[in-house]
Amino acid sequence: MKRMRRLRTSENIRTLVQETRLNIEDLVYPIFVMDGENIRNPIESMPNIFRFSLDKLDEELNRVVESGIKNILIFGVPSFKDEFGSIAYSENGITQKAIRYIKKFFPHLMVIADVCLCEYTSHGHCGIIDREKNEILNDETLPFLVKTALSLAKSGADIVAPSDMMDGRVAYIRNALDENGYINLPIMAYSAKYASAYYSPFRDAANSAPTFGDRKTYQMDYSNAKEAFLEVEADIEEGADIIMVKPALAYLDIIKSISEKYNTPLAAYNVSGEYSMVKAAAANGWIDEKRIVMENMTAIKRAGASIIITYHAVDVANWIKEG
Repeated sequence: MKRMRRLRTSENIRTLVQETRLNIEDLVYPIFVMDGENIRNPIESMPNIFRFSLDKLDEELNRVVESGIKNILIFGVPSFKDEFGSIAYSENGITQKAIRYIKKFFPHLMVIADVCLCEYTSHGHCGIIDREKNEILNDETLPFLVKTALSLAKSGADIVAPSDMMDGRVAYIRNALDENGYINLPIMAYSAKYASAYYSPFRDAANSAPTFGDRKTYQMDYSNAKEAFLEVEADIEEGADIIMVKPALAYLDIIKSISEKYNTPLAAYNVSGEYSMVKAAAANGWIDEKRIVMENMTAIKRAGASIIITYHAVDVANWIKEG
């Protein structure tokens, strides 16, 4: 009879043969910046996550640095919006100003800049709209995304990350970056981005909920798996350096399938709803937050993601250091 040796294995041996290991270098921490002064605005639906004005950003960035995290993802919350999201590509937009500030005072941090219009448009959609039909105009949106990506690159972003899901946007952005001398600036494409209910807290945080309809016409149907391959292949062919699956936990099968088929670095976004559910359950004493979060992060990496974007990042980094 075989002995159940795994039940008697010491912790040291378990660690020695561990198949999946989380590293601080795997983590990307999202940060919300907004116009104004003396603002550290809590996001009610995302406990312990805040919107910061630039004069209050240091305290958050110092916390990030102390945790050992080297990668951040910037989202801007503007004070002004219009039909065409003009602040998204303005030299004096809040995101552009934040990137310049970070690169000046925290130059060792790698800044990933979100490329989308939804936070900046008065209608809350990720593209230009036909008001008569209330339709999103894919091709008409592409030049605005290009302008946004270029403005973020000029401000000092290390990576641009188009999250809009307009067809063809990676190729347009890649060509524009190359033509303007940013041939080595990587693109992290939100490739398999699903139309998900898990985004609701983020839309509170970024004030980006659509004023009509939904985003199902340009984000993916959560029933579809094979479609993810088409989206990923298109982005890779157009020049994406990193591909992404979003959300993460409800789409581990997609992460696994894509990681096994493609050699392109794969990011997974552990989104706001996934974060907030854990925080709510932990606040009620129903779960052990540290154990649940570390299990979730390990599952995402085990599925094949080499980059994990998560609001838990600072906590995870500190827990990793604790051992």
